[in-house]
Amino acid sequence: MTDPDKPMNASRERPASAFNGYVMLFVLAGLVLLALFSVVGGVSAGSPFFLLLLVPCALAALLVLPGFYMVQPNQGAAIVLFGSYRGTDRTTGLRWTWPWMMKTKVSVRTNNIVSEKLKVNDLRGNPVEIAANVVWRVADTAQALYDVDDYRAFVDVQIEAAVRTIGSRYPYDGEDEDMTLRGSHEAVNTELRHELNDRLRVAGVTVDECGLTHLAYAPEIAGAMLRRQQAEAVIAARRKLVEGAVSMVEMALDELSSKQVVELDDERRAAMVSNLMVVLCGERDTQPVVNAGSLYN
Repeated sequence: MTDPDKPMNASRERPASAFNGYVMLFVLAGLVLLALFSVVGGVSAGSPFFLLLLVPCALAALLVLPGFYMVQPNQGAAIVLFGSYRGTDRTTGLRWTWPWMMKTKVSVRTNNIVSEKLKVNDLRGNPVEIAANVVWRVADTAQALYDVDDYRAFVDVQIEAAVRTIGSRYPYDGEDEDMTLRGSHEAVNTELRHELNDRLRVAGVTVDECGLTHLAYAPEIAGAMLRRQQAEAVIAARRKLVEGAVSMVEMALDELSSKQVVELDDERRAAMVSNLMVVLCGERDTQPVVNAGSLYN
């Protein structure tokens, strides 16, 4: 009894034993000419002995003719004998093999797929929409044909599964996170490619390039998340403004003290700091007030 947990024996592509089709085309032409010569010779000589050559030539021609097939660039022809895989012929041009060999052509050209927009919950549970572009090709024709039922449908399903896996592994964004979907494009794309290659290896398919083409919050939370992002942007701008204002106030006080422009006690220093902070951090233009007296009366 087969153990369901035991991995199946994966097929492996190997070169097929096939012949140059142009050589066999000359052989076929020779058989046809020989058959015509036997017919013409038999009729002209009035002897049936020339007709004895017609039957084997005709049978040989009928045997050679079904064995021809074409292999285009970036294409392979998997050859099967009575259900047994005999190899893959990747030599381009006119080819020939025995007529009882079954030929199945497989394209090994590069394919491009843009997945549909998928709704995925990120690491924090927020629903986000993700779509990816995947560039893939068949690397092993034997695995693609005989290890999965339909390798194209298998690729589509595994792309969706891999995108959902990567989308749920990281948060959409965040300042405290080392890696996010929005801020770590290269790392996320690289991990997605590795995830796809691991999933598609059983089908003999390799992914050359992939990347996220759409990434956004789901419509039901997009408004709330936009307001949060705006608030974070305002806070970051305020923080930068305050840091710059503090450094400018510190520089002004140091310059006044070093050049001995005015002697400031703690109270006057505090008043100057307050005035400078209001001027530098205020959103409106300040109006100067001329004080004719002193700070104490």
